Amino acid sequence: MKKLKNIHFKLKYYNFRLIFFIISLTLLGIIVIGSAAPGQNYQMKQLIGMILGAIIMLALSVIDYRFLLNLHWIEYGVCVFLLILVLIPGVGKNVKGAQRWIPIGSDSGINIQPSEFAKILMILFWAWLYGKNQDNIKKWKNFLISSLFTLLEMGLIVKEPDLSTTILMLGLFFGVLFISGFSYKKFGIIFAIAVPILVGAIIYIQTPNQKLLRDYQLNRILSFINPDKYDDLRYQQDNAVLAIGSGELYGKGLYNDSSDSVKNGNYIAEPQTDFIFSIVGEEMGFVGSCIVLGLLLAITIECIITGVRALDMPGRIICFGMAALIALQTFINIGVVTEILPNTGIPLPFFSYGLSSLVTIYAGMGLVLSVRITKKTVLEETMNEYRFNRT
Repeated sequence: MKKLKNIHFKLKYYNFRLIFFIISLTLLGIIVIGSAAPGQNYQMKQLIGMILGAIIMLALSVIDYRFLLNLHWIEYGVCVFLLILVLIPGVGKNVKGAQRWIPIGSDSGINIQPSEFAKILMILFWAWLYGKNQDNIKKWKNFLISSLFTLLEMGLIVKEPDLSTTILMLGLFFGVLFISGFSYKKFGIIFAIAVPILVGAIIYIQTPNQKLLRDYQLNRILSFINPDKYDDLRYQQDNAVLAIGSGELYGKGLYNDSSDSVKNGNYIAEPQTDFIFSIVGEEMGFVGSCIVLGLLLAITIECIITGVRALDMPGRIICFGMAALIALQTFINIGVVTEILPNTGIPLPFFSYGLSSLVTIYAGMGLVLSVRITKKTVLEETMNEYRFNRT
């Protein structure tokens, strides 16, 4: 592959539509966070996260993404190191039985979540791995090698435990594998094996003294399968659905003091995080919910368009990987809030409160911008070279 030399990035190369959608969605999220948790400092922290994320996004956008692919072992090593570090007692912070965060300073109140960084680092690693083995991607050997690297990272996330992120990573893995050109026939074989295993696992977890899931994880799944028997465990989701339904077409208004508000009655725990969409539904109504979903859809489409026009397979994988990340994470988050899926914690991209989630997804968008800018730079340099040779 031809290397870029003396790249001069120009302002016209930027996808300003994508940047507009990202900033608009994040600012709207910050406004809703303030309404979800009034009197707290979440808004200011999220604003700082947005500024930091935007700086990282712009910095990554002007770096040739192919240079970052050359650092694949470093990126994978950092990913594994952080996921191991968070599991060490005294280093990782345990909250409600889950050890997913590493505190920065004793009194800052700021934590980093390694599993969020793992999403972006693994997309970069997959882009290098599948790009390098593009001609042999359909072979079982390459599938097994990539699976081993992925399973190590997923196994560490399971240990935290973080089942929702593990499921998300599994979806990303197969999505990236599909984009890279893996054999449809082999996909069929994999799913033919996986479906009976999944059915067996569902049956097994309902047996006494099962060892596969922790009690709270099991209860969440059982409450989804048998809602009548576990009505108290669906309290958060039931109230979220009630909140969304009560918003009707235009909502009750942000920062309202309505006595019939589900949020104002404190029936939704920590609504600024994973259940932020219930606040959107209640206070901004159906129209506001469509605006949020429309912006998420627009960002996803922009990633796909950039991926279709990418210079090479690694660039395509980066863009489609980020599109899949946003789409899957949005589906899981809103699926939980609307009781389509079992209760599990995962943030709404660009919108939920959480610095690690916000900064890392901005970094991913920087990579998407880099794919577009690099493609346009290569095309312009090639055309200039062609004109020069003709003259």
